[in-house]
Amino acid sequence: MTDWAGRTAAEIAAAVREKRATPREVVAEHLARIERLDGRVGAFRAVRAEAALAEADEVGARGDLSELPLAGVPVAVKDNLTVRGESVRVGSAATPDTPAGADHVTVARLRAAGAVVVGLTNVPELCVFGTTEGVHGTARNPWDPARSAGGSSGGSAAAVAAGMVPVALGNDGMGSLRIPAATCGLVSIKPGLGVVPAGIGDGAWFGMSENGPLATTVEDARVLLAVLADTPLPPREDAGALRVAASLRSPLAGVTVSRPYADAVREAAGVLMRTGHQVRRADPPYPASLGMTALTHWTAGTSVDARDLDRRLLARRTRVHAALGRPFVRTAASGAARQALRARLEPFFAEHDVLLTPALARRSPRAAPWHERGWLRNIAAGSAYSPFTPPWNLTGWPAMAVPVGALPSGAPAAVQLVGRPGSEAALLELAERIEALRPWRRTAPVG
Repeated sequence: MTDWAGRTAAEIAAAVREKRATPREVVAEHLARIERLDGRVGAFRAVRAEAALAEADEVGARGDLSELPLAGVPVAVKDNLTVRGESVRVGSAATPDTPAGADHVTVARLRAAGAVVVGLTNVPELCVFGTTEGVHGTARNPWDPARSAGGSSGGSAAAVAAGMVPVALGNDGMGSLRIPAATCGLVSIKPGLGVVPAGIGDGAWFGMSENGPLATTVEDARVLLAVLADTPLPPREDAGALRVAASLRSPLAGVTVSRPYADAVREAAGVLMRTGHQVRRADPPYPASLGMTALTHWTAGTSVDARDLDRRLLARRTRVHAALGRPFVRTAASGAARQALRARLEPFFAEHDVLLTPALARRSPRAAPWHERGWLRNIAAGSAYSPFTPPWNLTGWPAMAVPVGALPSGAPAAVQLVGRPGSEAALLELAERIEALRPWRRTAPVG
């Protein structure tokens, strides 16, 4: 029997289209792996075993099976997007346990492409923080189970890194795709504004949150992004020599970059130079006010998401975060600060096509009950390890995480690639160059 768990989405879909495998056997193998491993990993809030097998049979009976880009591919969905017949808990005890009547548009697009939803993945409460734990479980990094899988798409990242699904759906409001992808050794891209439908919470944090893929290969990320955007795959063309700015400067003052992540940038820069791109050291002109701008928008977005919930059922860190953001909702909604940041950074991106930075400043915090700890302690832990992602949610520009190098523990390190609006295809091309010359181990050795 062929072991489909651990295969890429592209390999699985090709096998199903060519009748070398059935959707049921593929999904059944992944469900068995979930049952065996998730007690240690904590990726899933809910597993849809019976429903997934029934839906796999429906996919296998489709008349257009040979045309489906994700034929029979098991996927996991972040627990802040609706899946028909399942509740959306968003990591909280304050949300209703009421089945959704319809799929979110991105979930519907995955299903239309032949994917089978096997479960909903753990998130921190209201998807606020950069570690994933709470009343529904703790998501651990499969490469280093003592450490958090990151957040807020931590459960989705952990599921993919452990081989429980080949790809997963997550979203990113301040780094919530790129942070767990970098932590768990995955590829992820936060698309630019308007590329993929958002519809996350009440206003998608003023348009800063975007849905996107988590995958083990650039090819899988590319296919999933095309499905989510409902557009044809961009052609693989030589983009020519791009001007790449490599920067180790943290957008947040006072945060230093640990050696493995600095080395990852240097290694990626070397690869890109050897493939014909122009790479030079250059730091974006981050304003001194960037940290405060990020904090006010982050807290204000949470305040909007929490306003109809029973605050007595929220964790203290979430209550504090939402309360701090309440006075800033109108200011954040105006978009003035985000436009000012774009105006400040646009000249830099007129001189450089792509920015290369560390994806993280250091490894993720320990897997622990952070939801029981104070707000300031959570903020300090998150800011110290993940300062590089928020600017690109504020601007609305595309950015992605790519595995490069390793930490002393053996867990993967990663870099971030950032581009101007509309540069998703160029970022994916650069990531493919890195993958070709510095391939990474796709699945963590968890069993």
